[in-house]
Amino acid sequence: MCGITGLFDTTGWRRFERGLVHAMNESQHHRGPDQGALHLEPGVALGHRRLSIIDLEGGQQPLFSADGSVAIVFNGEIYNFRALTAELRKLGHEFLTHSDTEVIVHAWQAWGEDCVRRLQGMFTFAIWDRQRQSLFLARDRIGIKPLFHALLPDGTFAFGSELKTLLALPQLDRSLEPQAVEAYFGYGYIPDPLTIFAHVRKLPPGHTLAVGRRCGPPVERQYWDLSFRPGPEKAANIADEAFELRERLRVAVQSHLMADVPLGAFLSGGVDSSAVVATMAGLQQSPVLTSNIAFDRPEFDESGYAQAVASRYGTDHQSELVRSDDFGLVDLLAWLYDEPFADSSAIPTYRVCQLAARRVKVALSGDGGDENFAGYRRYRHAVAEDRLRQLLPPALRRPLFGALGRWYPKADWAPRVLRARSTFESLARDLPDGYFHGVSLMTDRQRAQLFSPAFKRQLQGFQASDMMRAHARNAPDGDALATIQYLDFKTWLPGDILTKVDRASMAHGLEVRVPLLDHQFVEWAATLPSSLKLRGGEGKYLLKKAMEPSLPHALLYRSKKGFSVPLAVWLRGPLRQPMQAALLGPRLGATGYFDMQCIASLVSQHLSGASDHSAALWALLMFEAFLRKTDAASGQAYAGLAQRMAISTT
Repeated sequence: MCGITGLFDTTGWRRFERGLVHAMNESQHHRGPDQGALHLEPGVALGHRRLSIIDLEGGQQPLFSADGSVAIVFNGEIYNFRALTAELRKLGHEFLTHSDTEVIVHAWQAWGEDCVRRLQGMFTFAIWDRQRQSLFLARDRIGIKPLFHALLPDGTFAFGSELKTLLALPQLDRSLEPQAVEAYFGYGYIPDPLTIFAHVRKLPPGHTLAVGRRCGPPVERQYWDLSFRPGPEKAANIADEAFELRERLRVAVQSHLMADVPLGAFLSGGVDSSAVVATMAGLQQSPVLTSNIAFDRPEFDESGYAQAVASRYGTDHQSELVRSDDFGLVDLLAWLYDEPFADSSAIPTYRVCQLAARRVKVALSGDGGDENFAGYRRYRHAVAEDRLRQLLPPALRRPLFGALGRWYPKADWAPRVLRARSTFESLARDLPDGYFHGVSLMTDRQRAQLFSPAFKRQLQGFQASDMMRAHARNAPDGDALATIQYLDFKTWLPGDILTKVDRASMAHGLEVRVPLLDHQFVEWAATLPSSLKLRGGEGKYLLKKAMEPSLPHALLYRSKKGFSVPLAVWLRGPLRQPMQAALLGPRLGATGYFDMQCIASLVSQHLSGASDHSAALWALLMFEAFLRKTDAASGQAYAGLAQRMAISTT
């Protein structure tokens, strides 16, 4: 795993200043502490920070083709690189290293832009082709690895693995993007392709970007999309389906085990990470190195289940207690994520990566199981709501449930799915809008109260749910579960889950691999009938059935806890004064974005115990921390915090 960055002159052959490129590259030193290198020539600059995983001696970057006409900087792993090497050798290509990086160079020379379709793995890369005078960038299908880019006013195209690299550019316009602010308070993160900065974008998953010299703006193309085409809802032979799942999981995990450095796994005690560890244990002779975070509050702690799996498979297990007052990472998180990020589970994620990095350089995780097999409780609620939604025509349903949502904050007399005001409001909407309403950090009504009239005018009618609706146009027809799974693959998974893990792991020089998000495994799971994922209110139905021979029944069929922290308690207790100082201080008001009376009311109601506004208050706290760390005209605030981070992680 690594960090990449670079500059490309779209107007000519200007020479870039080495010191500037060095600053861009070193801003992400934590992503690749083993080695750093630059390549500069007229009109092009490439930078790379390396975390050495495969071919420790020969995989240095930037890496060039034998004739020097093609150069690459690459972040990620290509799991089928050995098969591609054999195929390319038959085509006459000669290899100078044993690295997966060189495979991409030869694949580019053999297949051009279509090379990305041949790659199995997690990746972002940039290829400079001197003969074509073009720069080609790509991001993996699922969005496991990040890539940011910007076109500067002078025609310089800049890119990097993190926003930090672009913030090292003095000429970058740091104006905030109003739509990103609205999206952040809707989702709790900023979905692709937006960033918090108006003039910087993320390359979406499954996309490439081609940049030429004097040939117009960058051209973005989609080369892959997840096709949810669930099979027919018919009686299936569960034993056969479960066997196939186990076999496909074994293949996916085995492909993710290649490394020339120590490798382990996260073991949370949940179904997904336990399934990965159980599969690993059957594929290697030495004990699996597993890491777990325990919590001192029993409502959050799953360490007992993790220990049971570790004992069953004889793993070399380490667990570390995270105290419920572990809230001292607010400023560090603002630096790590570069833009506002409101998922408080970033704190325990940071800690488990810190723990794992003491023994291994690579860790496998169970991320992706919930999205593939409908593990989230919200899937059950959304599917149940949609069944009710289909019973009434929109002309009747919308006004009826809209009125109920306005006038009935509680409805204990109704069936369980109808008891919440939020449910009524969701039923008044169509599926994608209703799903957004159900998962949103703050509802449309709450955001309308939070923002100032002046800021709402800047939005020009844009709403965070617009992004969900845009994706829904490509979602499958007629299957509610498949639709919301597709929406999560486009928003929640790359924007929250994978972003969280990438930044937290890279902060410790740790590579995290996600076999449940191997694109071939994901494509297969997308064809399963929805009844094999969600049945009788039980999520991950087939996955649990498949793992019954391998994992304890109590682990498979217990209630899901999640990876959470006691936010409400923190904000009423030890974070009370810091929260008040941050949210009621001058910085948020100075933006002109917020109705400060609304924020004061949220704080007061939460502290009094009248309401739980912890999610909204945490989001505001992280937004204020972002402003505080990025308000400077230069990147010096970043550099200072980077030094403190380096000290805190040792």
